[in-house]
Amino acid sequence: MFGLFFFILFTPGVSEFICTSSDLEMSYTFCDSAGHEFMFNLTPCSTMKKPVWKATLTWIPRSDIHFLKIVFNVWYDGAKALLWKELLCSGADDEYSVCGTLKGETLVSAFDIKGSRIKFPKGNYTIVVQGFSDDSENNMLLCLNFTMIVKQDAF
Repeated sequence: MFGLFFFILFTPGVSEFICTSSDLEMSYTFCDSAGHEFMFNLTPCSTMKKPVWKATLTWIPRSDIHFLKIVFNVWYDGAKALLWKELLCSGADDEYSVCGTLKGETLVSAFDIKGSRIKFPKGNYTIVVQGFSDDSENNMLLCLNFTMIVKQDAF
């Protein structure tokens, strides 16, 4: 059995499209200047069709992941709308597949994003997702800057 694996080495600052549809457009860039072996996919590409988005992530981290704190900053039409922090890996009894991934190891994960249950108003969203290897948020593992354009109100 042969498996086909491919990785995209993204150039910093270049926007990568996740999806585009009649009601939604999503893309992302990396916040830092280093190249990354990373791929992210999201289905369905709609804010109205399904209550849950299915996401897939393929990533080769540049350091071991024993501790992972994720910070989400969300802006809506230029105004800060949300700050959310979540500890995914603490090094003890971790439940997420990303925990324990070693530097250079390929991480492949599929998960649901239930936030799509929210009725997003029409407008431009900026979502900065940062991953830190320490609780003080000094050692950043990954930083993504997502752009989400909701083209029509779901109301």
